[in-house]
Amino acid sequence: MNISVELTLTPIQDNFEPAIINFIKKLRASGLTVKENPLSTQVYGDYDEVMKLLNSEIKEAFGAIDRGLLYMKIVKSDRSHYAADF
Repeated sequence: MNISVELTLTPIQDNFEPAIINFIKKLRASGLTVKENPLSTQVYGDYDEVMKLLNSEIKEAFGAIDRGLLYMKIVKSDRSHYAADF
């Protein structure tokens, strides 16, 4: 089963950029399809692979910050080829 996950990591602290950059770089290095925009990062792929990656990388990202939020949306389908038609 393929899924699409949208993530927004929000460290609640000064000097938050390194934590976000490291999180995104680790997702990119996974071999899964990863897309970014200014507000979020999307990860696409097999449910088990994506969730295994997110489990480890979210834990590492939270370990690197004092306080933070992670917003996550999961869609049951691969939406990596979606293009707005408006």
